[in-house]
Amino acid sequence: MSTDNGIIETDGEAAVIRFERHLPHPIEAVWAAITEPAQRLAWFGETVLDTEAGRIEMLPEDPPAAADAKRMTGRILVWDPPHVFEHEWHQRIVEDGVVRYELSETATGTLLRFTHRGLSVRNARGFIPGTHAFFDRLDAHLAGAEPPAWSERYAALAPSYPAWS
Repeated sequence: MSTDNGIIETDGEAAVIRFERHLPHPIEAVWAAITEPAQRLAWFGETVLDTEAGRIEMLPEDPPAAADAKRMTGRILVWDPPHVFEHEWHQRIVEDGVVRYELSETATGTLLRFTHRGLSVRNARGFIPGTHAFFDRLDAHLAGAEPPAWSERYAALAPSYPAWS
């Protein structure tokens, strides 16, 4: 079942963030929004995606923090258009991880399954409302609407995520 809220699965101090989002748009449009740098700029931030060299670098517009803290780099691990995009996540402020976008067609659009593996439980708790806010921005972008401000969405969403023990 698709819901807007993500979940955190834990195993000791290791965590995986999972989201399933139904997006009422064709799979090709969703694929383009998550893989084309010009579109990612609208909902996520500056992105360099070099599929030939197998690398990605992103500098999110938000959260409001120093660029060297927000910059993410990694190798592309899976590139299977328009179904799977997986890459490493190397960022100074968190543990190294792997992010995976899986897209499948539905009768009314596209199901996006997203995972971010490799985070500590503590960092997953901080990342999950932010990831949710980015997906709300993606949804608005796909609908042709102005994406909501990330900081405002984060602040509104954070209380809806339980403080897992």
